[in-house]
Amino acid sequence: MNTVMINRVDEAQWQAVADEQIVGHGDVSQRPDGRLFVSIDVWQDEAFDPLADAMLGELPGAVLHTLVGGEDAELASRWQRAGFTVERREWEYLMPTRTEPATEPATEQADQADQAEPAGEGVTILPAGTADEQLLRALDRDVRAQVEAAVGWHTMPAELRPHPAGDTLIDPSLYAVAVLDGQYAGLIRVVSRGRRARIGLLAVRAELRRRGAGRALLRHALATLHEAGIDTAWTEIDQSHTAATTLFEQSGARRTGHLAELVRGPH
Repeated sequence: MNTVMINRVDEAQWQAVADEQIVGHGDVSQRPDGRLFVSIDVWQDEAFDPLADAMLGELPGAVLHTLVGGEDAELASRWQRAGFTVERREWEYLMPTRTEPATEPATEQADQADQAEPAGEGVTILPAGTADEQLLRALDRDVRAQVEAAVGWHTMPAELRPHPAGDTLIDPSLYAVAVLDGQYAGLIRVVSRGRRARIGLLAVRAELRRRGAGRALLRHALATLHEAGIDTAWTEIDQSHTAATTLFEQSGARRTGHLAELVRGPH
């Protein structure tokens, strides 16, 4: 292949050209949570490195992220060659909204599920759109601060819907809330897309965990989706969150794939 020439098409897109033909392209986009993600797609392998060099050279002060399929070791190696390192790995899950009676799991797995989220009593669920907005916003801020102080908010699923800067509550109508001991204990955010839906967030205040709020929220969300005629829901969970993966798997979720998120600091 002849020398690859890189053209910046606009602020967010680059093209790789060889022999007067486009042989690859790259782009950068900003997620609603503020993170910059880059991606490269090439038709000839030799175009990847020139594209990466050009893109990264023109984004010198930014922290950049990219996503790679968990099985794509070759693509991950290319990004690592460009200075990226693996920051986190997440499982992708698909689950039916109609819950079936669970079969008895292995003893060790059952113990993990009990420790992660018992079937709590005294939990009241406020359906999506019915919670007090001020209390909901306070709950959202509290759980975000607790997650950030523990494992970091970057380990939570990506926020795909835009929201105003400084406003962490994407849309109050999307959140159902669990109430425990008179407190807003936890929340779940669900976004419907046709016949499927995405569970974008499930979180419970640290001091009120392991009392059934998370399990009650998930059951409520699935039942609501099923009543609306939506058959399946999907979500992503950081592989280090064993309690969350156990909760979802015990609720019928099955793994459909996994992703690695790589990051590169400013240069």
